[in-house]
Order: sequence, then structure tokens, then C-alpha cells
Amino acid sequence: MANAVVSALAADRRLLATAEKETGAQAVPFRATFFDKSWQANWLVAWHQDTALPLTSSFDALGWGPWSNKAGILYAHAPEWALSRIVALRVYLDQSTNENGPLRVVPGSHAAGVLTDDGVREYVQAHAQVECPVLRGGVLTMRPLLIHASSKSQSRNRRRVIHIEYTDAIELKPGIRLAIA
Repeated sequence: MANAVVSALAADRRLLATAEKETGAQAVPFRATFFDKSWQANWLVAWHQDTALPLTSSFDALGWGPWSNKAGILYAHAPEWALSRIVALRVYLDQSTNENGPLRVVPGSHAAGVLTDDGVREYVQAHAQVECPVLRGGVLTMRPLLIHASSKSQSRNRRRVIHIEYTDAIELKPGIRLAIA
């Protein structure tokens, strides 16, 4: 979010309106991640949920942790009530196709709550998965608890995505404040 171009994109009225439909309140962007999958930088992402949130300070509260530090920012795995207040918008800078490692999801899995790694594997085995090809300039909306993965690219075409996360409030509860990352 410190990058001026990304910050301006996150504040785009169209993206905010989309996020606000999901949060049910004013949407506040707090974290952005740039993914650049190419033939040279090609990776597989196993099935998972996004459960870690950036926080301004550590605290001791039920359902939070373990804690980690990435690039000077504190992160903790969060409980379901906090993650339910988050929505991510994935802005596609390139077309995502079945060949360049698209996002794969298990529809409706966000409603299953926070799962263990074994729970994620079992859920994936018991439910259908869907690939999510998206046109260049498209936006995909997802919740952090949506079980998702991506395969390695089988193409020379890049797949660049800006993944922007929004919340309904930076202060989730007194003493629990999201960091801008």
C-alpha cells in the first residue's frame, strides 16, 4: 500500500464500491500483494486459506496466533470473526488462462470456517474445484477463507495480479488494529 500507483488503484471508486458490497460498510484497503507468475518465476501454490493478518501490535487473545514478523510487520493467524470482515479484490493485469497457472477455488468453502491443513485437504477431496480464468483488466472477488490454489504455468504468458485486501474498519476490536501493508 506504500506504492502510490497501488494505493491509487485500491482507492478507485469502482473497486471500493465492489468491496463495500461485500463488507456491507465503508471499505478500507489495508494490504496489497503483487503476483507476477511467468515462465522464469513459476511456482505452485498448494490448497490453503489466507488466515494471517498484518497487525500494528501483538496482544494475547483467544484465536490469534501464532505470530510472525515479515519485513518488519507483525502477522498473526486470525479467528474466523476477524477474517469474515475481509474481502480481497484481485485485479488482473494480464489474462489468466487455463495454461498460465490460474487461481483455482473450492466454491463456498469460505463458509466452512478456519480449517487445519488436514481439514483443507479433506475438504478439497470431498468438493469440486473450479479454475478461474479472468480477462486482462478483470477483477475477481474472494474471501480469505475461500480454499484456493494455483498450478505452475504451462505457458510463456505472464499472469500478473494485484491482490488488494479491504476491511470494514482498521480497528477490528479495541486493541486489535490492522497494519497497513
